Parts: sequence; structure tokens; C-alpha cells
Amino acid sequence: MKTSKISVFDVTLRDGAQALGVSLSVEDKIKILLALDKFGIDYVEGGWPGSNPKDSEFFVRARTVKLTHAKVVAFCSTRHKDNKPENDPNLIATVNAKTAVASIFGKSWALHVTHALKTTLENNLCMVRDSIGFLKSKGMDVIFDAEHFFDGFINNREYAVEVLKTAASAGAVNLTLCDTNGGMLPGQIQDIMRYVRMQVRCVPLGIHAHNDSGCGIANSVTAVMEGATLVQGTINGYGERCGNADLCAILPNLQIKLGYNCVSPEKIMNLTELSRYVSEIANMVPNDYQPYVGTAAFAHKGGIHASAVSRHTGTYEHIKPEDVGNTRKILISEYSGKSNVLQKMTDLKLSNGKDDDTAKKVLNTVKNLEKQGYQFEAAEESFELLLRKTLKQYVPLFDLEGMRVIIEKEEKGGWRSEATVKVKVNGQTEHTAADGDGPVNALDTALRKALAKFYKELADMSLSDFKVRVIDAKAGTAAKVRVLIESRDRKDTWTTIGVSENIIEASLIALVDAIEYKLLKKRGEFGNVRKK
Repeated sequence: MKTSKISVFDVTLRDGAQALGVSLSVEDKIKILLALDKFGIDYVEGGWPGSNPKDSEFFVRARTVKLTHAKVVAFCSTRHKDNKPENDPNLIATVNAKTAVASIFGKSWALHVTHALKTTLENNLCMVRDSIGFLKSKGMDVIFDAEHFFDGFINNREYAVEVLKTAASAGAVNLTLCDTNGGMLPGQIQDIMRYVRMQVRCVPLGIHAHNDSGCGIANSVTAVMEGATLVQGTINGYGERCGNADLCAILPNLQIKLGYNCVSPEKIMNLTELSRYVSEIANMVPNDYQPYVGTAAFAHKGGIHASAVSRHTGTYEHIKPEDVGNTRKILISEYSGKSNVLQKMTDLKLSNGKDDDTAKKVLNTVKNLEKQGYQFEAAEESFELLLRKTLKQYVPLFDLEGMRVIIEKEEKGGWRSEATVKVKVNGQTEHTAADGDGPVNALDTALRKALAKFYKELADMSLSDFKVRVIDAKAGTAAKVRVLIESRDRKDTWTTIGVSENIIEASLIALVDAIEYKLLKKRGEFGNVRKK
């Protein structure tokens, strides 16, 4: 096991912001900066101050933020081939960003020097030397990113290494080798790292990998195992094309699996929280299947798996989920065994003294319902309602006596949806109508309007997501549909499900479950909810 310190260099605010679908405001970038600092990231690359007004504003704002650990880094390129460094706009903007550290990239692939920069190999070396020297003269530490290094090495290893030696002699504190096209494989990274380590001994090496070959994480870990002491990446692997190497997998691989010192042990336990926070700020849907931090990373569906995990977690888990701040999930489906249901009952602190019999009964019910199209692994709260009904530990707080939905086209060309519902609470009937943007919205509004006089707590509940899936496409418009409704209040999020050939009925089933869950949760009877 290693104990050496690995510097963690986050590029989410620059490379990550170049991902398809990601657009970060200055305020977003400040929030992520603070979260990365709190987590213990060593370097946070804030952007390219000379490229756009937003990045320039970020560096001004960043100077007013109190950081406890992270160093903010300004990113830039080497000087233009025809400029002196003191007259180069990008270098001047980098100095004006007033960061202690600059990350400057230069060409290390001869093909790029002659075709992209349209200059000579010797002049490119001068550009690297002059640019680093200029920033050093302004009191900045310089990390040199050797762009396209691995491709350049394969094309012309002597020149690629000469670029590194030039950067080292100019005063760079780290030489980061970049797999900019993301096409390298771990074996190639290993061989090239070993060679470079023998040729350049005076300056520490780093790795910056992209994921175009699906090997960004593996390549980063391999580079560290071969001597890199700085690793770059983004939270959740955000980045251009297929993304950058994902720090959410790199860090636990290095620290938990290999024993490197990346962040403090108590910080790594906040990794899942950091991942979800960044995805929320970036307005990106979290990847359920993301290693370590995804909601499915420690989810067990098969009965054999769940049974084994209940006896010893190591049977089907490579680490403890709590080591990275995640949680174990025992899923309920037609593939489940009795142990899945028993584990759920244990988690929910439910028992009727005949747990084995109850588990068998619930499992048979689940299998029959899944045959109809239900899928409780995606709607755990509907399953909890089902479980409590089977245990006879559930008393409905209202009865839905009837409903009607009207959809009509208006003369002006628009569409109008109206829903009418009749509910009974404690023997008192309430008959209410409401308009909506569509039939489901009208139904949701009418139902909660009818119940509002009895249950004021419904005021802070809202429908946050609505998904419809056709179960059997061959049946055409007569096919059953599965409706999943995600609801939330000020504290929690929960999901319920309904299935029917009628999309309105399926929606109503899920809506009723969602409201019942909210009401029973408020009374302290239910507790299986997910924090936002």
C-alpha cells in the first residue's frame, strides 16, 4: 500500500463546463469552487481568463471567497507565435487573474505545431520557454499541460520529451501529460510513463486523461501507479465529447483501493454528496450507474445476491458504500427472493411476528404485479405502501369516491383540461374541480385542492417529475403504460407508480400513492424517503 500524497487537480469549472448540456453561471462556479474546497481538492482550475467575460468575472469573484484548502488556478495557452510574452493578451489576462498558480498548455505533438500553430518545432519550444518564464517572473507557480502528449510521443518521441524538458528548465513545478484525444489504452500509458520518468527526473509528473476510449479512469490510475503525483479530472466525468476522467471513481480507486493519500479519510466519505451537489448545480441528471456514487452502485436486485449481502456485505460489494457516503439498496422485483423482502422489513422496522409468511405473500404479490407491468425498484415508496397494507399496518387517510377528466379544444385553438374529484375524509365528502395544463396536472390540482381543507401539509408538496413508459408496444394504443411520479416537499423526494391501459388511471394510482405517502410520512409513520 502506498502512502504518498497525490495532488488532486479539478477541471470541472473549465473542461467540465465544455460538456454537452452543461452551462455554468459565475454563481454556479463559485458554489462548486466552495464545495471542492470543502471536500479537500488541492487545485481548482477556474477557467481561461482571457477567453470570455464570464471567466474573467469568476476570477474577480474568486478573490473575495474565503478558501480553506484549494488553490484557484488560471488556465491559458503559450504565447502566440508572433507575440512577445509581455505583449500577449492571454498571458496578460492570466497574470491579471491574480491567482497563485497558472496551468498553461503547450503543443507537444509535432503535427499540431506545424499544422495547427503553423510554426517551426524550434519556435514552439521558445513559446513554451518564454511563456512559463514570463508567468514565473510574475510570481506564479506554473503547471505545464503537455497537450496531446501521448499522441505526440507515438509520432515523435524525441520532440515530445524535448518539450517537457524545455518546460522543466523554464521553471514549471509539474509536467502534466495530456491524453487530449482520449484514445490511449492503459498499456500505452504505462509504457510511455515509464519512459518519460526515466528521461525527466527533475520535475514531478501529472496526468490529464479524457474518456473517448472509455479508459479515462483506468489511464489516470495507471499513470499514478507509474509515478504521476498529480491527477486531473472532473466531478462526474463531465467534459467535452465523451468527458474527462471521473474524479468520483479515480479518488476512491487511488485512496481506498491503493492507499494513496488524495484527500483526508473523512472527506472521501462525502464523495457521493459532492457528486450529487455538482450534478444539481450543473442541472445534469445524475448517472444512477456511476461507479461508487451512483444510486445503483450498491443496489441488489437478485434474490441470491440480496441473501448473500444480508449475511456478509463483501459477497457482492467491493467496498462498503458508506466509505464514499453512498447507501446500500435492496431492490424488490420479480427476481427478488424472500431475503430482499425481509431486508426491506428490517430497514423499515416492520414486523408482524410472522415475517417469513409475510415475505412470501408480498413476494408473490410483487411478481404478479410486475407481470402486469409494475416495477417497484424504481418506486420504493409504493412498495412500502404495499408492504404496510399486507402487514395490516396501514389505514387510508382518505377515500377517492370518483373522478372525471374533461379535455376539450377551445375556439381559439388552445386546449383545456378540467378534472373533478370526489373524496371522503372521516365521513365528510368533498367534491372539487380544477383546471390544469394537461389532464394529469388538472387531476393532481383537483385532488390536492379537495384534500387541502383536511390536510394543510399538502401545501408544500409538488410533483417534480413525471415519466410514462409503454409496457407492450405491440398492443399499440391499447398497450398498458407505466407511470412514475416523483414528488417532493421541503425536505424529501419520493417516487410512486401506477399501471393501466388508461394513462389517466395509471397517473391517478401513482398520484394517490404519492399523497398518501406524504400524509403518512408527516405523521411519522413512514420514514423511507430520500433526502434531496
